[in-house]
Amino acid sequence: MTTHRPAHPDVIAARAFGVGVGLIATMLTWLVGNRLAGLFLDPPAGPVAAFTAAVAVGIVVAIVMGRRFVKGALRDLDRTR
Repeated sequence: MTTHRPAHPDVIAARAFGVGVGLIATMLTWLVGNRLAGLFLDPPAGPVAAFTAAVAVGIVVAIVMGRRFVKGALRDLDRTR
């Protein structure tokens, strides 16, 4: 079975915007997490733990915000039809 995935430009833009928000979340989590992890962990473990947490947070934020923006874009498209 195939699922229908809308390819409207607004949906694609919403997904791209979700990825951008995820990248910003990754950057901010990395900056704050690295600073905090450096206080509690030694140099090899601190940055690795902070980067791992930042990537995980970025992926989750990108997925959640992408879905939220796509739902909004589809809702707006349904209003205009």
